[in-house]
Amino acid sequence: MEHVTEWGSGRRRVRRSRVIVGVVAISLVIFGGLAGAVMLFGTPGRTTERAEEARQQAAKASVARAERRMDTFVSSWKRGRWEEAGLYTDSPGSAASLLASVHRNLAPKPFSIRVGEASLTSTTKSERKAGARRTYVVPFTVKMKVPRVGAYTYESKARIVQTAERDVVHFEPSMVNPVLKAGQTLAVARMSTRGSILDDKGDLLAAATLVGDVNSEGKGTSGLQKRYNKQLAGSGSGSAYLIAITDRETGRALRPLRTPDVKLGADVHTTIDPDVQRAAAKALDLVGKPAALVAVKPSTGDILAAANAPAGYNRAFIGQYPPGSTFKVITSAALLKAGLRPSDVLECPRYEWVYGWRFTNQDQFVLPEGSTFRDAFAHSCNTAFVGARNKLDDHSLARTAAAFGIGGVWDTGASTYDGSVPVNTDVLDRSAAMIGQGRDLASPLVMASVAGTVKNGTFVQPRLVPEAVRHPYKAPESLDPDVVTDLRSMMRSVVTDGAGDALRDLPGRPHAKTGTAEYGNSSPRRTHAWMIGYQEDSDIAWAVLIEDGGSGGSDAGPVAAAFLKNLTGKGPS
Repeated sequence: MEHVTEWGSGRRRVRRSRVIVGVVAISLVIFGGLAGAVMLFGTPGRTTERAEEARQQAAKASVARAERRMDTFVSSWKRGRWEEAGLYTDSPGSAASLLASVHRNLAPKPFSIRVGEASLTSTTKSERKAGARRTYVVPFTVKMKVPRVGAYTYESKARIVQTAERDVVHFEPSMVNPVLKAGQTLAVARMSTRGSILDDKGDLLAAATLVGDVNSEGKGTSGLQKRYNKQLAGSGSGSAYLIAITDRETGRALRPLRTPDVKLGADVHTTIDPDVQRAAAKALDLVGKPAALVAVKPSTGDILAAANAPAGYNRAFIGQYPPGSTFKVITSAALLKAGLRPSDVLECPRYEWVYGWRFTNQDQFVLPEGSTFRDAFAHSCNTAFVGARNKLDDHSLARTAAAFGIGGVWDTGASTYDGSVPVNTDVLDRSAAMIGQGRDLASPLVMASVAGTVKNGTFVQPRLVPEAVRHPYKAPESLDPDVVTDLRSMMRSVVTDGAGDALRDLPGRPHAKTGTAEYGNSSPRRTHAWMIGYQEDSDIAWAVLIEDGGSGGSDAGPVAAAFLKNLTGKGPS
């Protein structure tokens, strides 16, 4: 048995006591430190709460600032202190001028503005560039009574832009009234209560042939005015004093605003893009003969432009013309489906005889021996296509044309001729049809849609008044994707290597097909000039027709080129 001396036991007790004391001391230091930290900084959760409270208070203060700025602006506006109101905006002169113009013209009495609550919104690039830290939207309601018109109420909104220096109301005409654009004001005018025909920007449609005429009794007699007469006339009749959007420079009333006291006819909204329409109309200024230019948006079918020269007859939509060699897009689709490849040899002789009928090319040109299907398409060789007649049967062209929507009944919201490609009756009929002659007929709208179908890959029925379209036509079958790919490549070859050289140096990688279509019985035969195509880099397809216009490449080509240049702003001024 081991003996433990008293001295040893005491030393262990001393050590044990020191350990206990040390632990207690460390614990006190730790807990003391935590207590000190809590006393100094507070609990973590409480710190987060205080930060959130501070953020919310700052946000409320910022909102209050925005609302105060709007209140001061509105206060000056209501009291007729236009220059003072303008000083609260980022465009003092313009704001003061428009506010004064509207009030001088309308002379409203009484006049009130009720301001809503501000809400934070994203800053625009230009606002950030100007040093904006935050931007708020403040809704407001304007109520007034206008002499000769009556009560008028509308809602609008303002943008309050906060910078380090100050808060300003962002001025633009649409803030004063949502309908206003630059250069416009409001005024009282005696106007027709008839609705308006508008483009896709909401402005009056500038296309006389499409719009049509109204007689002295206020009834539509042609164009969209006739087709939508009931909608446009509404329950109103004659004219009345109305608040109108007015051009500030000329003082001309542009369009009336609806007010509760007058029953106006409903507007008709079209898909016409005013910029594309202007480009088309300007291009036709180059033509001294009857002509049309149509542009469509392939992905949706929206008709972007329909220009006619001279105005009056809508040849763009209802004209019935042999499509000539532009129809070779459809013939090529049939031949590609039948197995012919773009690289296959397809000779282009001077003549091709069918049952005693002689087919030839414009100016009787020939292509070198060993020329391909692609070459024949690019240079528009009639004899090559007629020579391939036995690769198709009498139903091939009609069936393929149907995949492009031709021959269906289109519901566009306007009167249109939707093309005709009958089943062929014999080899001679088929031979003529292969080059867009014989009984093949189309309008410029139809041929613009053909180009659009190649661009889009599938047929999408064109439309002019979307709200009126109830049953858009669906093609009974679709084009094979490989056929579409080859057609696109071949249409590009027309521009880079063939008869479409008028477009060769233009941007946007245009694809095209020329056409020279014979008509009548004169000798030599007279011809219409065609060119159809689309832009690879944008969602637009088009067709140009010049009646009795000569050659597709040399006559329609420059018009198409002018149109595309006008679209980019590089056309003649």
